[in-house]
Amino acid sequence: MLILLPPSETKARPRRGAAMRVEALSFPELTGVREEIIDGLVAASALPDAMSVLGVPATLGEEVQGNLSIRTRPARPALEIYQGVLYDALDAATLSPVGKRRAARRLVLSSAVYGVVRAGDRIAPYRTDIGAHLPGVGRITARWKESLAPALDAAAGTGLIVDCRSGPYAATWTPNRTLAARWVAVRVPGASHMAKHARGLVARALCESAADPKPPAGLIPLLENDFEVTLTEPERPGRPWQLDVLQS
Repeated sequence: MLILLPPSETKARPRRGAAMRVEALSFPELTGVREEIIDGLVAASALPDAMSVLGVPATLGEEVQGNLSIRTRPARPALEIYQGVLYDALDAATLSPVGKRRAARRLVLSSAVYGVVRAGDRIAPYRTDIGAHLPGVGRITARWKESLAPALDAAAGTGLIVDCRSGPYAATWTPNRTLAARWVAVRVPGASHMAKHARGLVARALCESAADPKPPAGLIPLLENDFEVTLTEPERPGRPWQLDVLQS
């Protein structure tokens, strides 16, 4: 099972610790693109109009300045860096020992800068909109869209792809038609705040479960005790199954 999560705007900014090593991150085939984007991010962050270029609110200048030292600043595992509603609900620190091991295998976290990472990959915090146009790179979204498929097609293996991404992050990789037969997009009707919370709880439940179903319908018995779930077949080939989730 592959569980795809979005990143978060809120990030921990550790003050101590070793810097990240880009070459040590999971999905090493992405190293070259990661280096390009980091170079572009640093260049953009040094511009007089950096906030506008990166699509960041004017109140977050300190975080953009932090991009300048992304290669040398302290790093932490991705699940410690990303914070906010979804990650609070996932509450990875309180997973059972076996749940933590499954999280390390099953979770893949999207990132504007790193493309995708595993839960334990040590990354440095950053600040940019994924739609930013970086010097020497172009639009980040487009760069990842042309680069992620080989890595994620392979990572998908033979299990379900449970897609909790949203917005532009979902656009960076679309499973091919073969994989789409086991691609399930998690949708939470209602406000975005509650959607993030529910997706975090779904990811937590799937990490705590030993089950690893192959057909999309196998998700229902894993979640129906804690959620109201409705599974809808795709209307056309190449599109995901739709799993609507509401907290009971």
